Amino acid sequence: MLQMVLPRTGPAPTLRGRIGAGFSPEPHRYHLYLSAGCPRSHSLTTALSLLGLADSVGTTVLGPPATHAALRRAYEATGHHYDGTLTVPALCDTWSGRVVSNHTPDILEGLARLAGRPDLAPPGEGVR
Repeated sequence: MLQMVLPRTGPAPTLRGRIGAGFSPEPHRYHLYLSAGCPRSHSLTTALSLLGLADSVGTTVLGPPATHAALRRAYEATGHHYDGTLTVPALCDTWSGRVVSNHTPDILEGLARLAGRPDLAPPGEGVR
């Protein structure tokens, strides 16, 4: 049976995994991919600093396309043969190599859990 793979025509999917729900809150387990000049990336960088996580969550600010290889591998590990757009910010699990979330409010909530401060999670949908 011949199977065709059509290019994606819609927006890139939002990945909504969470620290504390399938991903344990372990220090040095997570890595954030960010973009310079992106307000969401800036808010996550600020959160890392304020929560005291700058030394336990790695970060990469993406630049030239050559720096995207690790993020591409994480997206491909998350969705087999992922061919969509690489979106940032993206929180990745270094143990499994997968993207946990590319949804900023969920990432902020996860960072608050990782810091042992769930009271600092942003208001909104709450924990699922």
